[in-house]
Amino acid sequence: MQSVIDVKLKKLKKWFSLRDNVIVAYSGGVDSSLLAQVAYLTLGSKAIAITADSPSIARKDLADAKELASSIGIQHIVINTFEINNPDYFTNPENRCYFCKEELFRTLKNLAKQHGIETIVDGTNNDDLFDYRPGTKAGDLFEIQRPFVELKINKEEIREISRSFNLPTADKPSSPCLSSRIVHGEVITLEKLNRIEKAENFIKQISGIQVLRLRDHGDIARIEVGINERNLLLNEKLLDMVDHELKNMGFKYVTFELSGYTSGSINGNSLLN
Repeated sequence: MQSVIDVKLKKLKKWFSLRDNVIVAYSGGVDSSLLAQVAYLTLGSKAIAITADSPSIARKDLADAKELASSIGIQHIVINTFEINNPDYFTNPENRCYFCKEELFRTLKNLAKQHGIETIVDGTNNDDLFDYRPGTKAGDLFEIQRPFVELKINKEEIREISRSFNLPTADKPSSPCLSSRIVHGEVITLEKLNRIEKAENFIKQISGIQVLRLRDHGDIARIEVGINERNLLLNEKLLDMVDHELKNMGFKYVTFELSGYTSGSINGNSLLN
């Protein structure tokens, strides 16, 4: 296994070495953090990590992204994106992610032209090809390159390579945007996003849970936690605290998903979010 990892890391370094400069679409997640690390290792100051900030991005995720970029050493720029003003986005259709990525990649493309940068990369990995990811169509539209896909590097290999760099993201759970917690067809608002973030932060703080989704079904808050973390919330005192806090936030009912966290459960499709 290790020899395979070494070979793929070597190929990834070579991929970047063949570029004059690069913009990394950097969220601070597992995939884009490794891209930022290898891009900086290979290209130095000719690599730039750019993070999109919008109301759908949790403040802690943004803070973690900034901290890690600083640790890596790569130049890091935070830009504002305004997909939430687009009715094609905030009406929350099933392909909502397309409009988010369209906004991001258009902005990155304009920045690349202004600074004479030819290559923009994102962290799409080989496993993602078997997932439902409408945002990839926006990537195709703006000619975003995907080195992990080109080199057939999957998620577990990305985690293994990340461990070799001691990146804190190596074992980080996935953390999609806050909008992914709202059932499709329900309008996305600033109030809903803020409530979801506040509720998740509260539950994590009192329980120590790492994998958590607060699914917003209007009046109903449906709490999902990692399958191996369910016992952390099965405590009468904690349940009472969560119930009280979330109802004070405006939820009428607070429920707990007994089967635990399932990716995309809000959509009735395990391949989403």
